[in-house]
Amino acid sequence: MFDTNELVINMGPQHPSTHGVLRVVLRLDGERVIEAKVVIGYLHRGIEKLCEHRDWGQIVLITDRMDYVAAASNNLGYCETVEKLMSLEVPPRAQYIRTILAELQRIASHCLWLGTHAMDIGAMTVFLYAFRERELILDLFEEYCGARLTYNAMRIGGLPLDIPPRWDAKVRAFCDILDTKVDEYEELLTHNRIWLERTRGVGVIGAAEAIAIGLSGPALRGSAVPRDIRKDEPYAAYADFAFDVPIGDAGDTYDRYLVRIEEFRQSTRIIRQALDGLPEGPILGKVPRLIKPPAGETYHAIESPKGELGYFIVSDGKSNVPYRFRVRPPSFCNLQALPRLVKGHLVADVVALIGSIDIVLGEVDR
Repeated sequence: MFDTNELVINMGPQHPSTHGVLRVVLRLDGERVIEAKVVIGYLHRGIEKLCEHRDWGQIVLITDRMDYVAAASNNLGYCETVEKLMSLEVPPRAQYIRTILAELQRIASHCLWLGTHAMDIGAMTVFLYAFRERELILDLFEEYCGARLTYNAMRIGGLPLDIPPRWDAKVRAFCDILDTKVDEYEELLTHNRIWLERTRGVGVIGAAEAIAIGLSGPALRGSAVPRDIRKDEPYAAYADFAFDVPIGDAGDTYDRYLVRIEEFRQSTRIIRQALDGLPEGPILGKVPRLIKPPAGETYHAIESPKGELGYFIVSDGKSNVPYRFRVRPPSFCNLQALPRLVKGHLVADVVALIGSIDIVLGEVDR
């Protein structure tokens, strides 16, 4: 009779495939995972407490530093929460431009996800392709607000800047380019035998369990749950646009990949509609010089590239800083599924599953 010993190893916190300082403690039987414990907190910066000591306008800048590959989405979620608390009306032009920025940000985030996820599994070429398109979006953001990563692109009540001359034409040209490039991504991966073997049947999670764990975004839609806040609880200008919510069937890594690939196409569809109907007018509503929301509390969520990004804010009605500031980040909530997803799979599959969730540690730890 042979002795069998379980092995406990650390994946991370400095590991090329954990997408930041994530530590996963794996208990293994040979190459197979028996148990996984996720250890977070290495990047904690106390952002929520920091926001309780900054005035309402200064917080926009801090939200950039959570999901730092989707800074515009963070800005939008926060600004809309304060606007809801203050019952502020945002001009239609600002709403349309915000929607364009949010969808460009979704595409940029998905480009980074696709490139790193494919490279983790061994497909180097896709990384170079995806970052090629991401650079074009960063050029558009740089022309709009002067920044390429942390944008500070929105203000409570609207926007700091109108779009530059001919910027809308450049965005339209980018959408035309991306449509052909997504076909290239699919040509490389979707029917690739190695890709199929590494993703199909890996990390299967059913709809009921995905909801119970708290998954949202593409990770939830991959399990055949058609939940998308842009459709279910429209914000910005999404109610004015027609688009589809892609969902998966099997709830595995491959389905989560297919959902995000289709989201590329739906994002360009939304952007084109926003450009076609872009109204004239102001880009900033009637906002008091000193922002001091009335006493009360509110929660507001948006559909960030990674899932439901929600802000819970409490105002005491007296000071110019929030009494309580709380974030519901999709990366943190989606990461709860990892121990469940990796159980029974090989160590190499852990890398694929971390990529399929699409986490950013700045948002997990805050």
